[in-house]
Amino acid sequence: MPKIHASAIVSKESVLADDVEIGPSCILEGKVTLGAGVRLISHVNLFGPIEIGGGTIVHPGACLGFPGQDFKFKPGMPTTGVKIGSGCIIREHVTVHAATKPERPTLIGDRVFMMVNSHAGHDAWVHDDVVLVNGSLLAGHSEVESKAIISGNVAVHQFNRVGRFAMISGGSVISLDAPPFGIITGRNILRGVNVIGMRRNGYSAKDINAVRRAFREYLIKPCLREESLAGLRAGAAECPALEEIAVFIEKSKRGMARGTRSLMDHPEVGE
Repeated sequence: MPKIHASAIVSKESVLADDVEIGPSCILEGKVTLGAGVRLISHVNLFGPIEIGGGTIVHPGACLGFPGQDFKFKPGMPTTGVKIGSGCIIREHVTVHAATKPERPTLIGDRVFMMVNSHAGHDAWVHDDVVLVNGSLLAGHSEVESKAIISGNVAVHQFNRVGRFAMISGGSVISLDAPPFGIITGRNILRGVNVIGMRRNGYSAKDINAVRRAFREYLIKPCLREESLAGLRAGAAECPALEEIAVFIEKSKRGMARGTRSLMDHPEVGE
């Protein structure tokens, strides 16, 4: 049977796993579905429809599932809400807003770490194993792919995409798509390859150097999009990461963050 503090308010529509814990002054409104082992520590506000996967822990002050900040979305309009995966950590005062489009809910994947005051806007999609550091802001319809790191006080513009294994440095503003495996600083500046992230996830020195050369050739030097895609795919047989970068560029609607000449001077990585 769920453990529910006497001061908590839980709607009759809620669906709770047997071992859920709901702490003091939590409020669950509308259809709220909590998986096995979910823990709401205290003073958590959930506004359905929202689904939270097993083992996720939500800390005080988090507000999840409330309507998106979109003038086109009026009170009472239908929403697919929010879906949060399993094993996530949602820290104090995190906000995740409900979807405004019928296609899918706002999505937070499995094992996502949302630190204090981070925000995911309406219709955002945060893939598995992403870290959102304190104060990071994802605008509506933005997408962050798996194992990316969004550092403190980063702002990601609406409809923008951040590629897999990318790292966005603290205080950056992202208004162009950030390529997979890249390090982005300032305003859309590609500074280099996320060498540490690639090494930790099993990429070889050969792969890392191939990605670095690809950035130099196709995201620094002036180059037509078709030339970039052809060049990346020519090397994809030896380094599959290049195909991933090509697919990412191919899907870009906002344009790509590009590198500076300083990236040309980075030495190759040894085995």
